[in-house]
Amino acid sequence: MERLLSLSEFDLDYLDHQETFKDLTKLAAKVAGTSISLVNLIDSLTQWSISNYGLDLDQMLREDSVCQYTIMEAEHFEVLDLSEDNRFKDKFYVTGDPNVRYYYGVPLKTGNGVQIGALCVLDKERKLLDPEKVELIKIIADEIVGRLKTHKVLENLRSRLNESKQTQKKVAHDIRGPLGGIVGLAQIIKDQGDDNQMDEVLEFVNLIHKSGNSILDLAEEILESHKEKKSVSDSKAAIDSNRFNLTLFKEKLLKLYEPQAKHKNVVFVVNTSILTENVAFSKNKLLQITGNLISNAIKFTPSGGTVTVDLKLAITLETPTLQIAVSDTGVGMNAESIQAIETGSASSTGGTSGEQGFGFGLALVRHLVDSLEGEMSVYSVIGKGTTFEVNLPQNIY
Repeated sequence: MERLLSLSEFDLDYLDHQETFKDLTKLAAKVAGTSISLVNLIDSLTQWSISNYGLDLDQMLREDSVCQYTIMEAEHFEVLDLSEDNRFKDKFYVTGDPNVRYYYGVPLKTGNGVQIGALCVLDKERKLLDPEKVELIKIIADEIVGRLKTHKVLENLRSRLNESKQTQKKVAHDIRGPLGGIVGLAQIIKDQGDDNQMDEVLEFVNLIHKSGNSILDLAEEILESHKEKKSVSDSKAAIDSNRFNLTLFKEKLLKLYEPQAKHKNVVFVVNTSILTENVAFSKNKLLQITGNLISNAIKFTPSGGTVTVDLKLAITLETPTLQIAVSDTGVGMNAESIQAIETGSASSTGGTSGEQGFGFGLALVRHLVDSLEGEMSVYSVIGKGTTFEVNLPQNIY
């Protein structure tokens, strides 16, 4: 769970970083003298290849990967011949194209030692990596983690810049009224010249004084608000500044999870609310929350079934709310299982096609939803399917 939380803090779009790590992925292969290298991040159910060289691969089930073993090792994991290892000899990448045999991987470690993925090199022939090459590969792995951290810092800075811009707009709007009043009253006094009566001038001065105090009160309010926001940002992760809307959200989900559905012959549908599909909002943790629910739904839906995602943005005078519903036609759950999910005590079970479970996906979703002050509900009927509903308050742009 700690590993998944650490990965979720990077809040990555797994298909968006090919160029970010392209040079390092190629360098790893050249250093090792292999034909293939991959940068893999591993969540509860899926291995995401965020960068690849020599093999066009975006994702695979975690249970099919070699890197799932690498993240459980302190330094490295090596297999001289995958075809002679009972854990891997029947995997598709060994029995078919690209027919890999050799594997060497090093874990990608965050600053606190949590291993969120692996840098691996693979080849069709056995290799022997000398200590110097091994050390270079580890240096490349450290640089990959460094770039991930830099990306996170830049996103936080963009978030704060965006908040600053929003504050500037609010200030400009709020001071326009009292400042305009001051300018207008001063102009009246100027235009009347010698015709000004003392009582009128005193009244005008009184109004100017009130308008000036309004601006001072506004300034105090802004300063206090800034202090509160700074306090909150120091204690919580900064909100992702990248803007999202329902249309982009739908496109991302289809690109990320349609391959998983097709692999299992499950129909995958994403619907959006037309009226609000172009309203922008923060994408903070949305891919992590919805993605885990989708992967879980596919896991428990048999071949020929359907997984449907409904995305809506409810605009209200109080708090705009993003409504996410992930429904499946799978095996369903009993009341005890639903209660276990809602209390965070659910244990892992196998999928309808024998997929392995690791027991943390839904616990992560619950944690992320709570951290965003949202709500999650579960509805299910045994033999008919399950629906997860998530409501998340939003700051719209």
